[in-house]
Amino acid sequence: MSTSKIQPDFLKPGDEVAIISPSFCIEEKKLSDAVAFLEKWGLRVRIGKNALKKNGPFAGSDEDRLSDLQEMTNDPDIKAILCSRGGYGASKIISSVDFSALKIYPKWYVGYSDITVLHLWLSEVCGIMSVHGDMPLNFNNPEKTRATFRSLQQVLFGTFECCEWKGTFFRAMNVTGEITGGNLSLIYSLIGTPGEPETKGKILFIEDVGEYYYHIDRMMTSLKLAGKLEGLSALVVGGMNNLEDAKIPWGRSIEETLYGIVSEYEYPLFFNFPAGHIANNRAFYMGKEAKIDVKGKKATLTFV
Repeated sequence: MSTSKIQPDFLKPGDEVAIISPSFCIEEKKLSDAVAFLEKWGLRVRIGKNALKKNGPFAGSDEDRLSDLQEMTNDPDIKAILCSRGGYGASKIISSVDFSALKIYPKWYVGYSDITVLHLWLSEVCGIMSVHGDMPLNFNNPEKTRATFRSLQQVLFGTFECCEWKGTFFRAMNVTGEITGGNLSLIYSLIGTPGEPETKGKILFIEDVGEYYYHIDRMMTSLKLAGKLEGLSALVVGGMNNLEDAKIPWGRSIEETLYGIVSEYEYPLFFNFPAGHIANNRAFYMGKEAKIDVKGKKATLTFV
């Protein structure tokens, strides 16, 4: 299913970008490290006025976080907005943001995890592409792979070529479709809202961390009941790490669990995609048409 979402201009050296904190709070040292990191890419960095505030686990009040997101959205000089970290909180402010400036001055929004809320809102409500990629919290994290940040730079500057990976594949075949999805818990939480993703004909990407196995099954079953798993181009599974058992053991792997839910459908199911709460968290576009080519146990994602 081809769509015509707005694609912001790619970044170039000298562009100004912003870092804001729409969810949980971040330490000042991590933020200053991120500024230095982005400056090495030739970018100028502006930090949101409230990006370092703390209100419980949040980066300031709902009004503080909304204010920064709105200010940077409205500013035509800001070419990309990087969310400092995930956690929780984007869903508390998303319906109050006026995104109308993007019709005149589209820009990239970058993040993952809780920022899935922003990605899906931008895609479904605003009709604009965004970047699923790592965040300033991790820019100086030695556990992250070089490919994590190299892919982020390539995606933002328009030099991205492809993402190859090996994994467990079911019904493997070549497919095309716009990419949607993100963190499973957040996709699940947006059902019934304006940010609920349209999935038919699309490549649905999911990832999650720290959930019980039965929670994963329950969320996927809920998506199935809502019609969100029917008619996909493909289901692509990224990091599903730190999953936990309840008192009564689940007794099935994540592969067995997810395959069991979508086994009646005809589209391919790809595991081990390198994105999510993992060391090798590759960046890619949300809301953009892509294709997946399969050769043996290797798949390659490219954008059309």
